[in-house]
Amino acid sequence: MNLTGGIVLYAVIWFMVLFVVLPMRLTTQEEAGEVVPGTPAGAPHDAGMKRKVIITTIAATLLWAVIAAVILSGAVTLADIDWFNQLER
Repeated sequence: MNLTGGIVLYAVIWFMVLFVVLPMRLTTQEEAGEVVPGTPAGAPHDAGMKRKVIITTIAATLLWAVIAAVILSGAVTLADIDWFNQLER
């Protein structure tokens, strides 16, 4: 894995974790009793994005470190996941 591959892998993991973290502990405007006119009642009342971005960054960094270690160690190679022998050796 080169530098560009590592950065792309981190970005993909970061956004995947973000989409998992976003709906956690979400309070809707309807639940808070303060629906802003022109917005749906299911819209977030207070998204708490700063905290969610921090949680996402920590979790993504840990996941990236584990995945990068597995890739760089050679424990799993491309040949290991070529189940249908599609790749030339």
